[in-house]
Amino acid sequence: MAQMKTPGVYIVEKDAFGNGVVEVATAVPAFIGHTEKAMNGDKSLLGKPMRISSLAEYMKFFGGTPKYEFDVTQGQTDNTAKKADDKGDAAEGDATKPAADAGASSDVISISLKGESYNLFNSMRLFFQNGGGPCYIVSIGSYSDEYDPTKFEGGITPLLKEDEPTMIVIPEAVNLKAEDCISLQQAVLMHCGKMQSRVGILDIYDGYKDRQDPSGDVITNFRSAVGVNNLSYGVSYYPWLHTSIVVDNELGVQNVSSDSVAALQGIIMKELNIPEQAADNEDVTITDLRKMLQNLANINRDDYDSGTDDVPSITEYNKILTANSKKFNSIIKNIREKLNLLPPSAAMAGVYTFVDSNRGVWKAPANVSLNSVVSPAVNVSHDEQMDLNVSLTGKSINAIRPFIGEGVLVWGARTLDGNSKDWRYINVRRTLIMLEQSIKHAAKAYVFEPNDANTWTTMKSMIDSFLIGQWKQGALVGATPQEAFSVAVGLGQTMTGDDILEGILRITILVAVSRPAEFIEITFQQQMQKS
Repeated sequence: MAQMKTPGVYIVEKDAFGNGVVEVATAVPAFIGHTEKAMNGDKSLLGKPMRISSLAEYMKFFGGTPKYEFDVTQGQTDNTAKKADDKGDAAEGDATKPAADAGASSDVISISLKGESYNLFNSMRLFFQNGGGPCYIVSIGSYSDEYDPTKFEGGITPLLKEDEPTMIVIPEAVNLKAEDCISLQQAVLMHCGKMQSRVGILDIYDGYKDRQDPSGDVITNFRSAVGVNNLSYGVSYYPWLHTSIVVDNELGVQNVSSDSVAALQGIIMKELNIPEQAADNEDVTITDLRKMLQNLANINRDDYDSGTDDVPSITEYNKILTANSKKFNSIIKNIREKLNLLPPSAAMAGVYTFVDSNRGVWKAPANVSLNSVVSPAVNVSHDEQMDLNVSLTGKSINAIRPFIGEGVLVWGARTLDGNSKDWRYINVRRTLIMLEQSIKHAAKAYVFEPNDANTWTTMKSMIDSFLIGQWKQGALVGATPQEAFSVAVGLGQTMTGDDILEGILRITILVAVSRPAEFIEITFQQQMQKS
């Protein structure tokens, strides 16, 4: 207050209320991966976290889908089924079975992706389909770049300076080699443990495979490799998902590689009995189809609508072939199934966002149906889930299961630290993160304030008020606030005289966090007839 040296009336204002604690955001994932571009105007966003809130914003700054191309070959035998790094191709494609109406083994059609399987864009679509909202994107390269594990780990580093993200999601990690995928996931857990403000949603490598697959048990492999550090900050789901993100009208002849044009021509001409040379009095439709197929190599793959008298546009090609060729439709169907097989981490990030906004971070993100999901890649039974949920290693894996009449549900709510009674449940881990970070940010206002009873009382009142609000919403359990939490601060309670001299102010907070009813037991017993 100014010194009173001049006669007059002076106004003195005093604060009646202390500072409040603002609840931090709880569901803001950070996605790391390859994008079509990474530009904000003329500024590069490569390696820089960018906050977006919709798929339209993503496409504005980072572009759209990759231009997937598939090799199509005919006459292959079963021993050419698939190479190991083509996720799910052998299980879904025509490599091990005849194409529709093919009959003989010489008509077996093999379909394999040419180049890298960039799946961040489709994962983002799945994220927003399942309730996703604001998130961060870290682009580590374009679709012309090969996968490099060091770039993925480099994408984690910029997030050290970002306070808002609460989840780390890397859908493309499963496209690396197995050892590189695990190393990256361990780096995510280390980052989350260091920050103490976020969790990592980790995908199971080869998670489209059944646990009895001849190549090995994917769950055992994951548990053995992931280690034991910072497990309470990690969550994992099994299996992968067959989705409906990519639809038929997005695909067509443009997705058949240039090297496979001749094979596609031969497949369709044989199916439709079109001779290479025109015969006398030939049907004009056959003539037009032959001409179109022979010009297949001349289409402009970058322009769907342009065409000439001799070469139809891609849109026209796809309409004509869809109407006439069952094998073409079968090829497109198999391509779609391959692209729609996605790891579940992005969908789960969307579920976390949906549950947090509708119920709260203290609600377990489970018993929720997944949108744009046709089925899990593996049907996990009740008995098969026992080992997933409760394991001697403590590394719980949450199952995604189909239920008749209910759809595909998330049927697990545990962290990887399944043996810990403190951090076993996802909602407990994330609720504590929310409480810790909210109070931490509010407490910064009192750094360098006098370490005396006035400051202690003010801070205790601030934290009490915040926790009462959380108790009323349902985050904390207890019949009264006193049963739900306690806050202690003061000399002789949480601090010694040496602490005061060292400039240390200690506050101890005890909270009773809501835990899910994971196992519900209903007991029935007969009683004596009473009348």
